[in-house]
Amino acid sequence: MMDVTAAIGNTSLVRLNRVVPAGCAEIFVKVEGQNPTGSMKDRMARAMIARAENDGRLRPGDTVVEYTGGSTGASLALVCAAKRYRLRIVTSDAFSEDKLVQMAALGAELTVIPSDQGMITRALVLAMIEKAEQLSRQPLTYWTDQLTNTDSIAGYHPMGEEIWTQTGGRVDVFVQSIGTTASLRGATTPLKRHNPALRVVAVEPAESAVLSGGRPGAHRIEGIGIGYVPPMWDPDLPDEIVPIATADAEDMARRLAREEGLFAGTSSGANVLAAIQVGQRLGPTARIATILVDSGLKYLSTTVYRRG
Repeated sequence: MMDVTAAIGNTSLVRLNRVVPAGCAEIFVKVEGQNPTGSMKDRMARAMIARAENDGRLRPGDTVVEYTGGSTGASLALVCAAKRYRLRIVTSDAFSEDKLVQMAALGAELTVIPSDQGMITRALVLAMIEKAEQLSRQPLTYWTDQLTNTDSIAGYHPMGEEIWTQTGGRVDVFVQSIGTTASLRGATTPLKRHNPALRVVAVEPAESAVLSGGRPGAHRIEGIGIGYVPPMWDPDLPDEIVPIATADAEDMARRLAREEGLFAGTSSGANVLAAIQVGQRLGPTARIATILVDSGLKYLSTTVYRRG
């Protein structure tokens, strides 16, 4: 029987026209907001649940637990609703109210951890993980534990294949921001198989540029920059790491909406800014692919798009 999870993937690839300066490389963006919950995380949620079902870690009647800023939670809520699992989510008021509302609407039971003035920090992430670990001790409970769950990587293999096909079989550079690292690792696997010379660029918040050797700090780019090196991080994978400031990422997200008609979140703005930085160095003969991670509809209540 086909359910809503069959609608995940096969999203559009769009070339940027107005935000890209003269002399820059071609930049193509994967519009992951077209997935059912409006996020690329639908791909990883489907993979984590399917693989756990297949090897018996998750059984009918079990409860799923996860910590999340919201997009992974909404994606898990969608998959769990379709497959009839109870879902308990640990999240925070640091993340958009829109995401919390969406998770609850899809049936997730929320535990909300207070933040320090709405900022995303290492301490907050660790507090969320600790609470999820406590909930996971309950009987008949499966903790997806996204930061360490390598099942999620395979969920992004199709995204890399789609990008390669949609570009007509030519990608010189792939750019992606770092949360769990699963999307960077997953998408680059097929891209590197097709093009072993592929240049890989990782993106992180400038205020918490730990992958670049900096100190952890507070920022507002949801979904990335956890304040420490993610467990699945592979330092040999990226050729370059580009830090992007929150305010600049927010501004680019607004520009993408106004100038390109592409309504996306803050990490998407960071991805495009990093792609432009690299593209200006490489010049107009290069072709870069990056990800519009999620829909701007997830950020209506935030400073990125809130009116007034």
